[in-house]
Amino acid sequence: MLKVIPVEEAVGLPLAHDITEIVPGEHKGPAFRRGHIVRQEDISKLLDVGKRNLYVMELEKDELHEEDAAHRLATAAAGANLSLTDPSEGRINLVATISGLLKVDADLLYRFNSLGDLMMATLPGDRYVKEGTVVAGTRTIPVIVKEELIRKAEAICKGKPIVTILPMPAKRIHLVVTGSEVFTGRIKDGFAPVVSKKVGELGSELESVKLAPDDPDVIAGHIKDAQQGRRRCDSRQRRHVGRSDDKTPEGIRRSGAKVETHGFPGVARLDVCHGLSR
Repeated sequence: MLKVIPVEEAVGLPLAHDITEIVPGEHKGPAFRRGHIVRQEDISKLLDVGKRNLYVMELEKDELHEEDAAHRLATAAAGANLSLTDPSEGRINLVATISGLLKVDADLLYRFNSLGDLMMATLPGDRYVKEGTVVAGTRTIPVIVKEELIRKAEAICKGKPIVTILPMPAKRIHLVVTGSEVFTGRIKDGFAPVVSKKVGELGSELESVKLAPDDPDVIAGHIKDAQQGRRRCDSRQRRHVGRSDDKTPEGIRRSGAKVETHGFPGVARLDVCHGLSR
């Protein structure tokens, strides 16, 4: 349980939770940490941050402090390739220990947050995150919670975490840029540098770039040459989405591969193919 006492009477007593200080536009964070022994010289600052009363904590056997509860919640929810921060203002963050694909089990997250008096927030799943990215955070709402609530949250995560980072193996990528206007040099290709930068950020390598005119047989030939027994290829062109004279999908099919996706927002288009025989 928590007892409320005037701040002037708290000298010599430990704080039951972090005390937050907010300086607009400059700083937001703990002014005093949990467990800090209140001194006479602290009274003025405590009053400045709006604390006229402080809490003295006395836990029952079936109760947990917010920091202990948050650590158990974070441990239960975190899957592979994640580390936990130290608690700050009752919250513990989950941090990616590798660069990879963030996976969030939305159903488990909903059930977790539906328990009441606790919460977890995450970045959207199915996205690439870099090592060191904070991908989620969890805490309890009150300073003291019943341990039974934490056990329920742990049971939800038993056998399957809410948040996981999957490693992304490096790939050797061959790029075929199609379009007669690029092939003939009338328009300078600006797509290959963009793709090279993107795949580099994902830990992969753009091994070759070939230009092809609007000829399905030429496109198919480049794809076959690029594959050399590999299983994946990208075929990209700078064109408006959905043109009826688009020859790239036919070129992919003639190469023996299959179009997996077709179309891209805006004025660029993307075909991804795979499945050539070795």
